[in-house]
Amino acid sequence: MTPKRLLADWPSWAGAAAFVWSLLYAAGATLAALTTPSFGYAILGKGTGTGAEAAAAVLYGASAVLGYALPRRPAARWPSGAAWAVVALCLTSGFAALLSPLHLLFFLSRNQPPVDWAALANQFLAVLGAVLWGCAALAHRRRRLGTCAHCGGHDRTAVGADSTRAGLVAGAALVPYASLKTAWALGLTFGYTGTGRPGVDPEYTSDLGIWLYDHGVDVTAVLAVIGMALAFALTRPWGRRLPRPPLLALGWAGAGALAPFGALLAAVGVLTWAGLIHVDLADHAPWVFAVAYGGFSCYGLALARATRTYQRATRRTCVSC
Repeated sequence: MTPKRLLADWPSWAGAAAFVWSLLYAAGATLAALTTPSFGYAILGKGTGTGAEAAAAVLYGASAVLGYALPRRPAARWPSGAAWAVVALCLTSGFAALLSPLHLLFFLSRNQPPVDWAALANQFLAVLGAVLWGCAALAHRRRRLGTCAHCGGHDRTAVGADSTRAGLVAGAALVPYASLKTAWALGLTFGYTGTGRPGVDPEYTSDLGIWLYDHGVDVTAVLAVIGMALAFALTRPWGRRLPRPPLLALGWAGAGALAPFGALLAAVGVLTWAGLIHVDLADHAPWVFAVAYGGFSCYGLALARATRTYQRATRRTCVSC
């Protein structure tokens, strides 16, 4: 069987692959908890036998039990629901890997801590687990419903309007952030309660980054504009002329990274704004976290919707239906 054919036949092996992955990942966490090397599992706490390593061993061991149950409970609803919970767990473990492309902007920063390659490899392995468990959850649910295991039997012609709305929402969600960071680069300071210049730290920003900032260009605002362009490419006809795999990879990675990240920042901002908690916001007003940074969550959710509808609309005709 060729690799292309094997990949196309993913519904038949996704459950088994997720089960094997969970066994190996739980075994690695157990080994890390009992021996000196952390193997990248000690993300929340450095050292041997940390709570993060032990918790990973228990949780992913439980996911292996679920992987064993998936093919043996084909008519039950709960296995596929629990499988999506494992996807969320994997994304929590591999969250930093989704933001790792930012390392490519090293020329705009300095004095950054060295990359922990073991931890980064572990995080990418966790993202792989999220993909496998997502496929396993889809395959199980579609078998239970009696729909096509490959495509789900969705109508490709019914996604246009929904996709367009998702793209507009995603683009609008980043406007507050891009506007605020650009205003800071132009010399305004609203939303910033500290001294000095908001949005740039000479200790960690390279000379090139400072030069761009001096000329009114905030790099993260530029990234936000690129994020808007990605959302529009997924939802507009001109995006269909672009290569499909990179758009899907960027769309799902961006959604998986920014939706929880923005939700956390929004929650911190709202709770601080309401006086319910007191945390250091690095001289930022609480509304900056709640509105500007919290917009990442709305963007991530809308981007996930746009990517999903784009994936359905651009797939080839399913030969299995």
